[in-house]
Amino acid sequence: MLAASGCARTSPPEPDLLKTATIKDIMDSMVDPSADFLFDSVATIADEHGITEKAPHTEVEWQEVRRRAIQLLEAPNLLVAKGRKVASAADRSRNPDIELEPAQIQALIDGDHFTFVQRARMLQDAASLALHASDARDKTALFAACERIDKACENCHLHYWYPNDKRAQEAARQN
Repeated sequence: MLAASGCARTSPPEPDLLKTATIKDIMDSMVDPSADFLFDSVATIADEHGITEKAPHTEVEWQEVRRRAIQLLEAPNLLVAKGRKVASAADRSRNPDIELEPAQIQALIDGDHFTFVQRARMLQDAASLALHASDARDKTALFAACERIDKACENCHLHYWYPNDKRAQEAARQN
């Protein structure tokens, strides 16, 4: 015969990630390192030694490209979560003459969350191209995907992070 226990089985509470991981945290820990890795993985370098093509060659190198593409593919899902804060209360702009303060960025995102989601999806679409390029071991497609990743990042940053940077705005118009 089994004795009934007065203790009910409960699951541990889920962490409130929206209070701990900010957009800045996700950018610093996932998006920036993954994008930089992809940008560094494929390039055409022209220097005093001539033109050098840089691309993944080994299975291990392509697997790492794939991992980084997946991180970029999934990070926007975290970035766009309703209620996600841009940065901690203590964070401030490093260059307030050009960059918006976190509270200003938060107001832009909260004021038009749909557009923020659309911009994040542009990164996701570009990362998807990088993922397919890595699976196909296609360095040309990976290079094109990196260009799309860069453009998606820059378009978002120009709107939310440094809309007052006249040089960046001009460079974006020329591309």
